[in-house]
Amino acid sequence: MGQLNIKDDVLIAEAKELAALLGTSATGAVREAVHERLAREKAARDEARQRKVAAIMAIAKDASKLFPPGTSSDHGDFYDENGLPR
Repeated sequence: MGQLNIKDDVLIAEAKELAALLGTSATGAVREAVHERLAREKAARDEARQRKVAAIMAIAKDASKLFPPGTSSDHGDFYDENGLPR
């Protein structure tokens, strides 16, 4: 894998400070920080996806009440045994 060349003096100083607090190297500190942020982002995106799915399912449940009982999406009566229109 390639290298990451950081040219931001403030970031380098903060990575070194974090490394000192964690008792690790600057690389270890950056690794842990990126790992933690990546995990948070993935979790947030998954939660957002789950909220969207729940909202869609709620809409579908509400919409299903608008159709008369016995209504279905089966249109088999429109086609013969070969799948051709009657």
